[in-house]
Amino acid sequence: MLSYYQENADRMLQLTLEHAEMVLTALLFSIIVAIVIIRIFLHQKKELAGLTYFFSLLYSIPSYAFFVFLIPVTGLSKISAIIVLAIYGEYVLLRNFITGINQVDPTYLEIARGSGMSESQIFTKVQLPLAMPAIFSGVRVALSSMMAIGTIASTISAGGLGDLLFEGLQTGRVAPLLWGTLLTVGLTLICLLVLKLLENIVIGDWPQYA
Repeated sequence: MLSYYQENADRMLQLTLEHAEMVLTALLFSIIVAIVIIRIFLHQKKELAGLTYFFSLLYSIPSYAFFVFLIPVTGLSKISAIIVLAIYGEYVLLRNFITGINQVDPTYLEIARGSGMSESQIFTKVQLPLAMPAIFSGVRVALSSMMAIGTIASTISAGGLGDLLFEGLQTGRVAPLLWGTLLTVGLTLICLLVLKLLENIVIGDWPQYA
């Protein structure tokens, strides 16, 4: 493994950065879409439940099949991988975001309305802050899932750490398989640690209503 690292250190770093960029871009897109969906359909329970069910169906599609399905549309590219990863993350995020929003004590909402807040202000200043623990929990689960699924994106020429894994499978060499696995796990743990630090900062900065 050491000799493989010495020969391929630059490439391994590049693949790690590619993997991080691909997954984090998809995660950011998923978060934005989830927040927009919940804000629009917050008071339309049937529509919100229908969208959640729709994304749950998409989540049940095997990832490789999903990648192949997008090839005629977006081709063999990182864009295809980001779209698929974002869709997979959407169900997890929506489920957790909705759970967090629904767990907010209605008393706080009534107090906010009584103080003259608009629905948009209530959403951003009351519901989102109180739902932050559930939201970050969903983001962590989505991130871990997307990091793993992202390795399959190598099959559509999207790059990332999957290149090392498939190199090992195709050549029968153990070193690239181990390095691909270790780097994927290590990158996931680092991102989760950063996310936990961000959670502590965000939740610590927002007012506590409980």
